[in-house]
Amino acid sequence: MASIDIQTTQNVTISYELAGLRDRIIAFLLDQFILWITILILSSMIGLIAQTQSGIEVALMVVILPVFFLYSLAWEVLANGQTPGKMVLKIKVIRLDGDQAMFIDHLLRWSFRMIDIWFTLGSIAAIMINTSRNNQRLGGMMSNTIVVKSKPSLDINLKSILKIQSLSDHEPLYPAIRNVREEDMLLIKQVIERFQKLGNEAHREAMKETAERIAYLLELDKTPSDHSNFLKNCIKDYIVLTR
Repeated sequence: MASIDIQTTQNVTISYELAGLRDRIIAFLLDQFILWITILILSSMIGLIAQTQSGIEVALMVVILPVFFLYSLAWEVLANGQTPGKMVLKIKVIRLDGDQAMFIDHLLRWSFRMIDIWFTLGSIAAIMINTSRNNQRLGGMMSNTIVVKSKPSLDINLKSILKIQSLSDHEPLYPAIRNVREEDMLLIKQVIERFQKLGNEAHREAMKETAERIAYLLELDKTPSDHSNFLKNCIKDYIVLTR
């Protein structure tokens, strides 16, 4: 599954799993089903309330057309990048920089639906999503937005890092680690994971710097030479001391 790394303003890199074509098609179809059910209900209500044929036609123009055309735009603006279909599939629209998309971003994205989806029966959207670097259709490219899984892949609870029962006999080596913030411990985990996954010199250096920083916070005389093992022990100690 394709993913994208986004660096926050705090210089923390978060990995998001990009929504694939299949999920986006299913979300779209669910939204269309909900949209047409809504239109059917509104049309029935208008038919019961309106007294004349002209009144029905005016009501349909004033109520039904805006619902039809603005459904996705209104939902994404009001629900932080999600429509009901996207909620079911647990995907959402965000900016490429990781921030929440603003109204102008959603508006620009929505304005390309005619080309991406309706005029071309979704063919352009499907081709662009399958071939573009970040699974973006034209509207996404123009608005600098992407569709991702609702939760970043590294946004996890610290206690899921290791199985707690395996630490029942663990004797903490660094008691002062209890004073470190949980966000910093999650960052340590990210550094270890990235080094294990990529193993290049840049990530080795990042792990070294992280180990030195933690050793400084723990007021150690020197940083342990095995940086990976040191950081893993810090995580174990933190879980044992704070659970």
